[in-house]
Amino acid sequence: MSDSPSDRPARPVVLDVWCELQCPDCRTALDDVRALRARYGDRVELRLRHFPLEKHKHSFAAAQAAEEAFEQGKGWPYVEAVLAGVEDLDREGERHLVDTARELGLDAEEFDTALIDGRHILIVDADQAEGKAIGVTGTPTYVIDGERLDGGQSQEGLRGRIEEIADRLLAADAG
Repeated sequence: MSDSPSDRPARPVVLDVWCELQCPDCRTALDDVRALRARYGDRVELRLRHFPLEKHKHSFAAAQAAEEAFEQGKGWPYVEAVLAGVEDLDREGERHLVDTARELGLDAEEFDTALIDGRHILIVDADQAEGKAIGVTGTPTYVIDGERLDGGQSQEGLRGRIEEIADRLLAADAG
């Protein structure tokens, strides 16, 4: 049995997307996230990483709700729906998070319970601590192949830079 690179399945390139679900810049970044998902499919694993900002009072609850959505199998659709309604989240808070779950056919009562019992707090806390440790200061921020790309200042050219790195990593993995 050979263990040459061609015998092993290529592992996907990992792109961590440090995001905050009450952040208008993260909503803008969704176009890039969609484009990257369309271009690479399962060759690039997009991982939502939470970095709730204190200036947004519902961002910590939104991060927990996103974790519940991933647990129920509709994480990215939920993230996109919440970001599309940033203004509603500002106004309605946790009610908006539960209503969005219901609209997507998720178990809204389970969302409500998850927000009350805090079952996803440790994941959110761990993401936030890791983000701080690697120098994340705002959202969106991307990390690919150890390189941190800050989209909180400007999104200009970020998708191109991510594609450049992903293409290089995928080519190296294929070769």
